[in-house]
Amino acid sequence: MKLYLLKNGVNPRRVRIFLAEKKVRLGADLPVEEFDMESAGHKTPDFLARNPLGTLPALELDDGTVIAESVAICRYFEEMIPEPVLMGRGALGAATAEMWNRRMELELLLPTIDVFVHTHPFWVGRRPQIADYGAARREHLVARMRWLDGALKDRPFIAGDTYGIADITAQVALVTARGALKLAIPDDHAHLARWFAAVSARPSARA
Repeated sequence: MKLYLLKNGVNPRRVRIFLAEKKVRLGADLPVEEFDMESAGHKTPDFLARNPLGTLPALELDDGTVIAESVAICRYFEEMIPEPVLMGRGALGAATAEMWNRRMELELLLPTIDVFVHTHPFWVGRRPQIADYGAARREHLVARMRWLDGALKDRPFIAGDTYGIADITAQVALVTARGALKLAIPDDHAHLARWFAAVSARPSARA
């Protein structure tokens, strides 16, 4: 088994955090090959034969099967290493975890990526940039921070009482927003700030 990652990649970081919560040591328990944007090793014919879309992360199993997409990889390890539960326990728990993770993807993570791609100097010449779209997505992201602040008023974590996949997705989105977009959690978002401090203090946050 081998895990392919991208340095500083948003979705690869989701898998890093998830595996850290499962106590899987990258490099020791699970071999890793890491690419970067400059060398673009994930766009070579060798890697494209494994994952034709050239996206990361990707998990190659011992029989040659390749699982791409970060949540699919997390799902694989959730089944292989059941504890701690990060994707919901039982039918209702799993559905609730999926609902909130999907919301965090659509309402926080994707807007963060869109703002980064369409407004950040790193992407000049790499991808077409539409400044107005980036600005609109930034407004969306700010509005969703306020919405999430309200959602966290009566519970410690996004999907309920325990840390899970939805927290990981939101955590990665807000770390990226703060670092790449200089968009921090507003001072008056007390519930979101409390949650962010708690997830940032977990050892897995350093993965």
